[in-house]
Amino acid sequence: MKKAVILALIGLSIASCTPTQQGAGIGAASGAVIGGVVTGDVRGAAVGAAIGGVSGALIGSVAEQPGQCYYRDRYGRRYIDACPR
Repeated sequence: MKKAVILALIGLSIASCTPTQQGAGIGAASGAVIGGVVTGDVRGAAVGAAIGGVSGALIGSVAEQPGQCYYRDRYGRRYIDACPR
């Protein structure tokens, strides 16, 4: 029961955030869990949180721009352009 209440509070607190903030929060939490499980220490969790937070923020920033999609060119560079119809 206690875990359900905590998860509900976290969900409600993230609901008022922008898509960029939501993406960063979800990415950081996921990255911390994955990094901690894979490496088995706090340093791995911290690195995972940092990488997940940045990745989530990038994905979330695209969500704020309706009609825009996130792409990579043949050199691996990221860019935002109009989505195909």
